[in-house]
Amino acid sequence: MSSVMKPTAASQYVDGHDFRMLIGGELVGADADSTRSVVDPSTGETLTSIPEAGTDDVDRAVAAAHRAREPWEALGVAGRTACFEHFGELIRENRERLAMLDALDCGNPVTAMRADIDLCHEYLDGWPALMKAMPGQVYPSDAGGLHYSAHRPYGVVGRITAFNHPAMFAITRSLPALITGNTVVLKPSEETSLSTLALGELFREAFPPGVVNVVTGGAATGDAIVTHRQIKRLAFTGSVNTGLLIQRRAAESGRVKHVSLELGGKNAMVVFPDMDVDLAVEGALRGMNLDICQGQACGSNSRILVHARVYDEFVARAAERLGQYRVGVAYDESTDIGPLVSAAHLSRVSGYIDSGREEGATLVRGGTRPSGLPDAGNYVEPALFADVTPTMRIAREEIFGPVLSVFVWDDYDRMIAHANELDLGLTASVWTNDLALAHRTADALDAGYVWINDSSRHYFGTPFGGYKNSSLGREESAEELSSYLEQKVVHTRLPDPHRSLARILGEQ
Repeated sequence: MSSVMKPTAASQYVDGHDFRMLIGGELVGADADSTRSVVDPSTGETLTSIPEAGTDDVDRAVAAAHRAREPWEALGVAGRTACFEHFGELIRENRERLAMLDALDCGNPVTAMRADIDLCHEYLDGWPALMKAMPGQVYPSDAGGLHYSAHRPYGVVGRITAFNHPAMFAITRSLPALITGNTVVLKPSEETSLSTLALGELFREAFPPGVVNVVTGGAATGDAIVTHRQIKRLAFTGSVNTGLLIQRRAAESGRVKHVSLELGGKNAMVVFPDMDVDLAVEGALRGMNLDICQGQACGSNSRILVHARVYDEFVARAAERLGQYRVGVAYDESTDIGPLVSAAHLSRVSGYIDSGREEGATLVRGGTRPSGLPDAGNYVEPALFADVTPTMRIAREEIFGPVLSVFVWDDYDRMIAHANELDLGLTASVWTNDLALAHRTADALDAGYVWINDSSRHYFGTPFGGYKNSSLGREESAEELSSYLEQKVVHTRLPDPHRSLARILGEQ
């Protein structure tokens, strides 16, 4: 299989293609001709090279965005919506290319990446509709005054995205900044840049020059964006440690910046004994995003807290169900779970699996390398641990990989305390047929987004974000739209209406 699929996928979508950045409407390389290699996580083979932007490249991108911001704002919502519509048409035409680039570059199954691309159209349609309904506000005043608010874009927005949904994040996470009249300097993860560079070609066709700029590179490139004095609004999706660093570096830039962060999660799934075990198992596996991004998701429910009465049955059913997933090359149509994004990340995840065994958890299934796949690919079978206790590393640290930890509980208050004890609080899910108990538990969990008898689904228009170190701000909603606008309040002292009336009538 892989001997057929790899050359076909690479030759059609990568070989001979010059991946270039987008700055000021032009497709360009790095000013210093610096590049970095792109490695296929399915095979370990080098696919191509991409530009490594330096400070001068970021300066050029910001300058282009700054020049474009006034005419872009002046287009109004209708003009910006027309660009969105053109962009959506181009995405439909390039669906297979974008999905295959993500499969080649990040290891996610191509079937899941097609679904990622399709999901983008809900956001392309949704953001303009939400913006058209964006209200101002009139504030109470005395008879001689009028007080109201209006909104203006920040100007240039720096947007840095994560590796696990490359094309989808490059599209959907740029849209709210754009529809509000801002221009964007977009940097994808250095580990998964191919689809974003391909999208640069589509941004170039659909938007005026400089409205969207795409630069690629590592930490130094990101730092140049974060600290640039002409960028006042920053948004980042990624790890907690990088989010904390961005806050610090933004403050050190000498300019107050509005920073939003969507960071890590170590999310709890609570299963009560009245719940159908098969439904709970399916919810647990779907909530881990195994067949989308190999569990490499901040919202994955990696801590599963199961009541003692159904614990053994849950573990047995989960182990059986995990055995039905097929681990394979990302661009094979029959693959359910692809490789992890990099050899370094595979080593990190494998280290957690080793740690779980060493600390006394029971490895029920998986955690080893499957046979029959390319030797240099980053493969690991999903690991299911039972008998996990709260002090273990696999219980406390975000693994960002296909590792499920199952805990047993029989005391409600202690279970809630365990669920809430970490510094992360992105998502949670509650599984019970008793809705009063479900809502009581949802309220008790320290998480910003809670599902009841469901998991891992997002609904455009509902604010997504977390508590504690998991988030700063909310996404996918009117709250995110507002976050890309500065509020302006106008106070007007009106003339005496009686004098005005007398003057007008007198003139007649």
